[in-house]
Amino acid sequence: MSEPVDVVLVDDHHMFRAGVKASLDARMRVVGEAAGVDEAVQVVHDLQPPVVLLDVHLPGGDGGGGAEVVRRCVDVPSTRFLALSVSDAAEDVVAVIRVGARGYVTKAIDPTALSDAVVRVAGGDAVFSPRLAGFVLDAFGAAAGDVATGDDELDRLSAREREVMRLIARGFTYREVAGELFISIKTVETHVSAVLRKLQLSNRNELTRWAAARRLL
Repeated sequence: MSEPVDVVLVDDHHMFRAGVKASLDARMRVVGEAAGVDEAVQVVHDLQPPVVLLDVHLPGGDGGGGAEVVRRCVDVPSTRFLALSVSDAAEDVVAVIRVGARGYVTKAIDPTALSDAVVRVAGGDAVFSPRLAGFVLDAFGAAAGDVATGDDELDRLSAREREVMRLIARGFTYREVAGELFISIKTVETHVSAVLRKLQLSNRNELTRWAAARRLL
């Protein structure tokens, strides 16, 4: 078994941190906690964990909440931030992603999906609760219909393969893609295999980087 992913929890509610800590599975290990902006910045600099689970509304600092924590930790490039918040407001999602967070999930997420999200962020994926991805696309000028029409690689994909590619690159699971497009999980798997083959990529991490470079994320 591979080594667990070290995680820092940042939330101003002790009971919530305790609940998340108890919910995460054996693939990760909580190495630190913080309840406010300044404390979080200090803990991240001290521990430099691979992943920080971060609430977007935090006391302290200059009032910038979770986004301020990410901004003040830009000099710790080995740490990736995954926002975990009760808020699903577009302004909260965009604020924390704009400064460098790798994903955003809501507190309605189930424990297994949260553990999966942490592992994926640690591996370089961008992860979003499905309905939040559109906020990011709109904010960064990459609406779902926008494609680089002059891109020869993109032109290799069918219309359906492009749809699947965008959702996978945004962090959707195969099951979520199937539900979004009203197709079977097996069909999703077939399309993903075709996309990876046509783009000469090895895995979804490479696909996410490929899509991000073309402003498709």
